[in-house]
Amino acid sequence: MKPTIQQLVSERILILDGAMGTMIQQYNLREEDFRNERFANIPGQMKGNNDLLCLTRPDVIRDIHRKYLEAGADIIETNTFSSTTVSMADYHVQDYVREINLAAVKIAREVADEYTRMNPDKPRFVAGSVGPTNKTCSMSPDVNNPAFRALSYDELATAYQEQMEALIDGGVDAILIETIFDTLNAKAAIFAAETAMEVKGVQLPIMLSVTVADISGRTLSGQTLDAFLASVQHAPIFSVGLNCSFGAKQLKPFLEGLASRAPYYISAYPNAGLPNSLGKYDQTPAEMAAQVKEYIDEKLINIIGGCCGTTNEYIAEYVALVQGQTPHKPQSNPDCMWLSGLELLEVKPEINFVNVGERCNVAGSRKFLRLIQEKKYDEALTIARGQVEDGALIIDVNMDEGLLEAKEEMTTFLNLIASEPEISRVPVMIDSSKWEVIIAGLKCLQGKSIVNSISLKEGEEVFLEHARTVKKYGAAVVVMAFDEKGQADTCARKIEVCERAYRLLVDKVKFNPHDIIFDPNVLAIATGMEEHNNYAVDFINATAWIKKNLPGAHISGGVSNLSFSFRGNNYIREAMHAVFLYHAIQQGMDMGIVNPATAVMYTDIEPDLLVKIEDVVLNRRPDAAEILIETAESLKASKEDTQTAVKRDAWRDENVTERLKYALVKGIGEYLEEDLAEIIPLYNKAVDIIEGPLMEGMNIVGDLFGAGKMFLPQVVKTARTMKKAVAILQPLIEAEKTEGSSSAGKMLIATVKGDVHDIGKNIVSVVMACNNFEVIDLGVMVPTETIVQRAIEEKPDFIGLSGLITPSLEEMVHVASELQKAGLDIPLMIGGATTSKLHTALKIAPVYSGIVAHMKDAAQNATVASRLLNPEAKEKFAAELNKEYESLRLKNADKKVDTVSIEEAQTNKLNLF
Repeated sequence: MKPTIQQLVSERILILDGAMGTMIQQYNLREEDFRNERFANIPGQMKGNNDLLCLTRPDVIRDIHRKYLEAGADIIETNTFSSTTVSMADYHVQDYVREINLAAVKIAREVADEYTRMNPDKPRFVAGSVGPTNKTCSMSPDVNNPAFRALSYDELATAYQEQMEALIDGGVDAILIETIFDTLNAKAAIFAAETAMEVKGVQLPIMLSVTVADISGRTLSGQTLDAFLASVQHAPIFSVGLNCSFGAKQLKPFLEGLASRAPYYISAYPNAGLPNSLGKYDQTPAEMAAQVKEYIDEKLINIIGGCCGTTNEYIAEYVALVQGQTPHKPQSNPDCMWLSGLELLEVKPEINFVNVGERCNVAGSRKFLRLIQEKKYDEALTIARGQVEDGALIIDVNMDEGLLEAKEEMTTFLNLIASEPEISRVPVMIDSSKWEVIIAGLKCLQGKSIVNSISLKEGEEVFLEHARTVKKYGAAVVVMAFDEKGQADTCARKIEVCERAYRLLVDKVKFNPHDIIFDPNVLAIATGMEEHNNYAVDFINATAWIKKNLPGAHISGGVSNLSFSFRGNNYIREAMHAVFLYHAIQQGMDMGIVNPATAVMYTDIEPDLLVKIEDVVLNRRPDAAEILIETAESLKASKEDTQTAVKRDAWRDENVTERLKYALVKGIGEYLEEDLAEIIPLYNKAVDIIEGPLMEGMNIVGDLFGAGKMFLPQVVKTARTMKKAVAILQPLIEAEKTEGSSSAGKMLIATVKGDVHDIGKNIVSVVMACNNFEVIDLGVMVPTETIVQRAIEEKPDFIGLSGLITPSLEEMVHVASELQKAGLDIPLMIGGATTSKLHTALKIAPVYSGIVAHMKDAAQNATVASRLLNPEAKEKFAAELNKEYESLRLKNADKKVDTVSIEEAQTNKLNLF
């Protein structure tokens, strides 16, 4: 029996064919060849409809397949790239789609089987080619109406399913969904593929191939490749890869990123270099093969082929290259939750707490409801944008209101969000009690979203049906702690319901445990009813049990429900939320629907009031509610909470140094101008203010974040305030630079690829410039090849690599490796929130022959730089580092450190380079 693609792909690198269109051009076909007598009377031009040749010139398609097989291809693609009703409608031949697909498979199948019979040791396979169509589900073709879509998800999925059923009936070995430029189109294709295989009772490998739009490495619809991987994570993907876009050289960095993250086999079929001014491809087969050889040598691929400009001559070059070579080994499945908008969100322990913005909810925001009712969508989008700017990592969208057409409004608003990159970069939580609204929302989002919610209240059958549907659309899910008996209120009931739901999801639906978010019900406390007093404790204790006993599951909740009894007193409510979150997060609550702009932190609450609130939240005494109610009344001087305002402004009476530190910790930027003007005369240089009170404030933030008394959205506000302070000081810093003084040295600095954070990097740039160093700032999301190339061109004295998030660590190792390959030994300065001396010693320093120094904070850089510029001091510094790193390596010889440990991350949260 012939082995399958699945069996062979891990044993050797498989060769895919080249470009069908490029080969067809060599036959110089005329309009008559495309029409034949059969299509003579159909209006419009038919030339260019290459798929139709399967019916009108099957001899040409057969000959092309034969040439690729003769060249050594293991897999040939059917000539069906545009064979859907959507694309064929342009040529008025949509009624012939099934016939075209069947004919295409028949041609390819016959030739592939012929070559398999000729050499059974090299079996040949047929992949059904499924293109992206000429329409997009994520973008509007009408600039004046961003909510408009030329094609619906359902229409596209139906068209894809029709094509795929024909491909399956014809006998393909795999489905290849290729040249993906819009992930929502791809999700519709995956949905159709799974449905078609269910209908036909077969299971075939699903292969995906993405095309990136530009050097940013994003698709045309704006997604990063990491975000794309999250979006398709739900499906049984066999391989994922890249095609078209660029030549092999330009495609390599993106392929490296994909291969380092994807838990699938990897394919690549690049163009024959970059097109010339006439759109032709000048790269020779030998030149392209030399670049592809790097893919093979570095074990990046399992399947290699060619796209635009490649012919059988290019494919023939691969045979010798792949002989005896080791194929790529897929990465392990991520041990955390992956969500995505345009960008990836990894829900890892070091994030501490994922804040879900609550203001785009018509049930919770009167203003948002009014704007939706009045169709003032631009203003409604401003609310969503503000949520993201204030630090929401996910935005909750709810349109459930009696007088609204919820399904229509959900679709409109989510389509509008897709046109706003500042909003759509984060994942969306589709929040509705109406199942049809949830389904409509899922059909709008190219990213991996969250469904809020499903529950057992209608029984297991409905629960399982909903869960399977959510999984098929590719979303994570919130599971409310309800069952047929009603809402789970006690700890025991919460555990009972959540455990039952978990087992159903994991065992019967095969749901990824990391995609399960339990909401054990945050219920109101201090209501005057004794049975409610323990609700917060029940939630916290249930959270601890779930985290310990239901591996992978997350915990969320609507935090504002807790303080419902104190509505009208915003300060008490926010203080209760801060106390509740502090204790719940310690037990494992890692998500929650809260206002990202909340102003009260755990450490803000006066000791006496803190005791009273904790008495209520933790149910420490029977009269706790009465005591807090009395206190709340005394604090509430008016319905505007004027007493609260006085309390919050008391910090303005402190000295200017303390005011600046407080402003940073709280993320308050409105007084920066006057406070900085007051403190400037107290310091010799403006940069000393940055290294003094401002850095002290940031260090406080780091301590609070590490202790769990502050969560990420509040840190984002702090970073923005710091950035504003530096901008205010910038003119003075520039003026203080010593005119005419020679440069002390040159620094190249960048935030590595995959990371958009720059606050630490910018502070380093300022500090270095003030010490007469020339700074070349490459910005954020800087590709490795750019860093290497600029290092060669600029010849800096040292290179600074910055990053805030965990994936940056892997990227820094990669940068160091590529610098080493380029023969460079320029000293590296490593810094950023997740970096550590341990990771630097174990992972980065060993792959680089130059000095690799970890920078704990911005102030260190100038001092270290000065030592590196003095030959004797540099030699001594290198010896000290080597000794320290070797000691760390010996102590941690048994560690497999790919990221910093949680403990290290907690103590290193705001390491500002």
